[in-house]
Amino acid sequence: MPQVIATTVYRLDELPEGAKYRARAWYREGGFDHDWYDTVFEDFQRIADILGIRIKTRVSRLVGGRTREDPCIWFSGFWSQGDGACWEGTYSYRKSAAADLRAYAPQDPTLHRIAETLQAAQRRNFYQLRAEVSHRGSYYHAFTMAVSVTRESSAAAEVIGDAEAVVAEALRDLANWLYRHLEQEYDHLTSDEAVDETLMVNGYTFTEEGRRFG
Repeated sequence: MPQVIATTVYRLDELPEGAKYRARAWYREGGFDHDWYDTVFEDFQRIADILGIRIKTRVSRLVGGRTREDPCIWFSGFWSQGDGACWEGTYSYRKSAAADLRAYAPQDPTLHRIAETLQAAQRRNFYQLRAEVSHRGSYYHAFTMAVSVTRESSAAAEVIGDAEAVVAEALRDLANWLYRHLEQEYDHLTSDEAVDETLMVNGYTFTEEGRRFG
């Protein structure tokens, strides 16, 4: 014979502290499954464009047979020693990159340094440097990026000085910058304050023990 069982449910702010901890853990482990990194990726792609970097794309298949193009940007994190971020693309000189980047991110000295480093290397090589960046291996961090630097010249001129190493280091520094900002965004979105706000705004309910209901 069917039975009706009544369950009392609570909003987050109605739970005791121990139950709130369990409710937050549910969200971090299972409810936090959207592409939270999209805004960081978009910002990174804008910065890359300013610097003269064209991020490669790859085709991803979606449910229903549809496809979309995603940027060739990867990361893993944020708890293991081998975690990091990397990207694939091409780099070439872009006039006023350093000035434009200062205007876009005026409070970020790391980006300023990267832009100025690339600018100096280009100046010594008559603004003819070009770099191909590809990912190698199964891990994702700056040193899984293979960087090949050449000089575009009708005379097939060689790269002057240590520009190859300088450019490669600057492009890897950019990957490290990306990783730090991904970590900061993740820490913010999974903080107690941000999680509590999300649970309240979306009207999630829980049992007295803090287990998700419904």
